[in-house]
Amino acid sequence: MEIENIFGHLPILETERLILRKITLDDIQDMYDYCSKGEVSTYVTWETHKTLADTKEFVEFVLTQYEKNKIGLWGIVFKANGKLIGTIDFVSWQVKHRIAELGYVISPDYWGQGITTEAANELIKFGFHQMELIRIQARCFVENKGSERVMEKIGMSFEGTIRKGMLVKGKHADIKMYSILKEEYSSFNM
Repeated sequence: MEIENIFGHLPILETERLILRKITLDDIQDMYDYCSKGEVSTYVTWETHKTLADTKEFVEFVLTQYEKNKIGLWGIVFKANGKLIGTIDFVSWQVKHRIAELGYVISPDYWGQGITTEAANELIKFGFHQMELIRIQARCFVENKGSERVMEKIGMSFEGTIRKGMLVKGKHADIKMYSILKEEYSSFNM
């Protein structure tokens, strides 16, 4: 399996409440609406978007990733209102080892509704069935209880805390590591 085979034509995925699809320039305002909120950028590696230009620059970067057949984001669109409310992706993919890492961000207007869990379940299914992965992992800052709950709800197991595992915004942060293996996914989703 090659990255280009999957991300050269990023497929549209659909769940009960969501459409997961490529980001477009039309998404800039919706993305800015949540990326400009401080509570969103607290638990990610990027800074709060201060202007629409910040968001436009990021969207243009994502579009370049698509053009180059590199790993790219799926936009999370809430079917009920057609708004882009977040993104989800495999932030890394070790093709040879058949391992990928899941990452996500969602507007705080939609926190606590099971939406991230719904999107993550769909991406995990895609990863194991289409990308032929054997392990999917995810990490979060130790303070990010919401993300930790998502990882537990999608069947991931806590593996440990990586002390000072990432330099973020000028300081080293402790990171919790979770994972799910293909065989665990199969039994978890029976």
